[in-house]
Amino acid sequence: MVVAASVVVATGAVAGVLSAFDDRRGPDQARRPETSASPLLAPLPALPALPALPALPALPALPALPALPSASPSATESTSPTPATSEPGTPSPAPSPSTTRKKHERTTPVSPRLYRHPDSQVLDWVRANSGDPRHAVIASRIADQPAAVWFADYSPDTLTARVAAVTSGGAAQGRVPVLVPYAIPGRDCGGHSQGGAPDLDAYDAWIDRFADGLGSGEVIVVLEPDSVAQAECLSAGERVDRFASLARAGRVLKAANPRARVYFDAGHSGWNAPGKQAAWLRQAGAASPESSDGIFSNVSNFHTTADEVAYDRRVLDALGGPAGLGAVIDTSRNGNGAPPDGTWCDPAGRKLGRAPTLITGEDRIDAYLWIKLPGESDGCKGRPGTFTASYAYDLASS
Repeated sequence: MVVAASVVVATGAVAGVLSAFDDRRGPDQARRPETSASPLLAPLPALPALPALPALPALPALPALPALPSASPSATESTSPTPATSEPGTPSPAPSPSTTRKKHERTTPVSPRLYRHPDSQVLDWVRANSGDPRHAVIASRIADQPAAVWFADYSPDTLTARVAAVTSGGAAQGRVPVLVPYAIPGRDCGGHSQGGAPDLDAYDAWIDRFADGLGSGEVIVVLEPDSVAQAECLSAGERVDRFASLARAGRVLKAANPRARVYFDAGHSGWNAPGKQAAWLRQAGAASPESSDGIFSNVSNFHTTADEVAYDRRVLDALGGPAGLGAVIDTSRNGNGAPPDGTWCDPAGRKLGRAPTLITGEDRIDAYLWIKLPGESDGCKGRPGTFTASYAYDLASS
């Protein structure tokens, strides 16, 4: 289970590592990182004018009421937008007023708009292939959506500037970028995406430089996919050290930018039991408000949104910590759910999932995000981590 559950994450993560592959590619492939703007809704048609109603007779004036004693103004209601309806078959309990207040106390409510970074593999393909018959589908259904930007190469000298380029771009548009630091030593347990920092001391210094680029605007940080769920491959001592480094990373990121929301790795609903995952997450600092805003799940995987919502709530219940902790779910490729045979590498018959949004209508579910860019291969339809148009088209047209 661990191998199948983790390799998909790793191959998707290579999207941000341009130096990991050569430039030999055909019109079906492209390379780079990723993100995009939420599609605008078309205006509704105007309603026909109603016939004028006859005037009503004037009512007699009511006697004046005695003046009431003055009182201090009451607290205003939340101005958060009304949550969107969830997908059919997914429970949608509305958060109670107390839950809403607790979330607002935890951090400033984020903008409802996510940021699409203009430097991405899918946008490269769209710009270079305007005559391709798949162009319109890929452009409208994938390239127009916001998705995460991965930082998966260990290049500390340029890291701060690269992070700042994304966060400043989001701030300039009043949108929220999603960033994925992916450089923990021993990542992917030596699998397809092995690599990262040479040791934990180097990783701690790398995170410091990452945090220096966060700026002061709203930002979501998906901290190290696989780093907790895949910790079984480490010795007990190595797990302790990794989890301490992750807890430190969360503290550094949130101290550098108090408006940053940091989420920790919960794997997915087909992997570790909620209690086991929560115990590891607690050791990694995910229950501490100084380090964490909650958990993320389903990165680069295919499990349905309903399954992930239920799983994440069980993990959060077992995790404990502040009531305001929430979860974000990768919905980029889960429209048809996970393949029944457990295939993980570019499985056929999958389709795009829910569009990225910060308004889920689900209690304790903070966002649906496209963390893995649809069309980036797991290694079967194209080289691992590269955008493959045939795969993207299959997902977008299913």
